Amino acid sequence: MRRLCVLTFVLLLLTIIGAANAQTIGIMTTPPGSFVHSAGAAIGKVIVEKASLKATVQPTATRPFGAIDSGLAEFSISNTFDLMLATLGAEEYKEQGPKPNLRLAATLMPMVNALFVRKDSPIKSLKDLKGKRIASGFYAQKALVRAIESRLANAGLTYDDVIQVPAANIARAAEDFSNGKTDAMFFALGTAGVKEVSTKVGGLRVLPVDDSPEAIARMHKVNPTEYATEVKPGPNMEGITEPTKVVALDNVLFTHIKADIDVIYKVVKALYENKPDLVASFPPFRDFTLNRIATQVPNVDFHPGAMKFYGEVNLWPPKR
Repeated sequence: MRRLCVLTFVLLLLTIIGAANAQTIGIMTTPPGSFVHSAGAAIGKVIVEKASLKATVQPTATRPFGAIDSGLAEFSISNTFDLMLATLGAEEYKEQGPKPNLRLAATLMPMVNALFVRKDSPIKSLKDLKGKRIASGFYAQKALVRAIESRLANAGLTYDDVIQVPAANIARAAEDFSNGKTDAMFFALGTAGVKEVSTKVGGLRVLPVDDSPEAIARMHKVNPTEYATEVKPGPNMEGITEPTKVVALDNVLFTHIKADIDVIYKVVKALYENKPDLVASFPPFRDFTLNRIATQVPNVDFHPGAMKFYGEVNLWPPKR
């Protein structure tokens, strides 16, 4: 968390001393410590340093699809499935209505997330979560309910098989876990939030998923865009002590249709040309695959500014 705060401070400082005539770009994210906030801060830093633009990172308690659709900020980050549902106004986003102004800017890296338990917990597998206390509700981040449901489904369980402990968002759920109010915590690997919790509780351990066809099929009934992948131990992989199967979901940077074409062009160009800087700020960007940056999402169009740049680097129209 301390490293993240320093990064955010540097970003804000660079914003203040940036060129006076530079346009300020708003990047709306989820709360500090989360994957989206860390990724947004890294993107903002690259925008400031490489695209001659100002940038501010704006944490919010809820997913800002409506705010971006209305043009209150230029960018936010989402997983592909949530962006598709929010654009259509479907499932948990039905009450909010369609968001026809949302547009894709770039496909980023996959978000690898998992259910964590304390290092010394007797819980060894997802199946062992039956009867245990798990965060639920997430009225401010409803997508988290589906994410946890898919992990439980992987083990043949549902929310009815666990003790539900209501939480507003992922930050509150992490706090509850740290305070011993729940037995497992859902979070993205490699984030400052996981490292902070690990320090508080004396270490974490990831519960692996079952990658058998039957288990993946159960998971896909909840979220068909997720996939199993293997992660290995590393300096930023709290809870991983051996090669472990986890779940991944692609993340995307999205914007709105009225965002300035030249601004979007400059931003995606800066991301494409400066992967090392992104990785230096937020290590999960090491999985940012440049030739997938123009990967499409069903029912969501790319912004013209992004298409302009991708055409220049022979990535538009998409090959697949």
